[in-house]
Amino acid sequence: MSETQVEKPLPHAILKDDYATQWMGIEVVEVSDGKAVITMTLRQEMLNGFGIAHGGMIFAFADTAFALSCNPAEGSDETITVASGADINFLKPGIPGRLLTATALRVSQQGRSGIYDITVTQERPDGSPETVAEFRGRSRTVPKPQGR
Repeated sequence: MSETQVEKPLPHAILKDDYATQWMGIEVVEVSDGKAVITMTLRQEMLNGFGIAHGGMIFAFADTAFALSCNPAEGSDETITVASGADINFLKPGIPGRLLTATALRVSQQGRSGIYDITVTQERPDGSPETVAEFRGRSRTVPKPQGR
């Protein structure tokens, strides 16, 4: 890095070693307590044999928004919040080259368990959004694994 370049701080601590998110080209738009908004352009290597988004890519994209929304942006030395389960409903095919947005919102938090809804949209050619998938994640806060 040259002297004129300034390293931009990460918007969330968990992104430091998140190689899947880096590979997917995910950009963080917003992160706050219980909320995250991210974007990603659907690339050719993310498509299935029908030429539309592979369901696993849509799931992984929504799962990233889920993780960002249920963990503190500055990280924690004591705990992590992970998925205890998730469901997804695919509503429209993801179209190659389109910008996807995932918006994650906390619905409920009771002790160490939480419920989050994540909506994945894609931008139509006219710029308006259409819903591609709805994801519901169930979280559990657990002790941070040793050595991390």
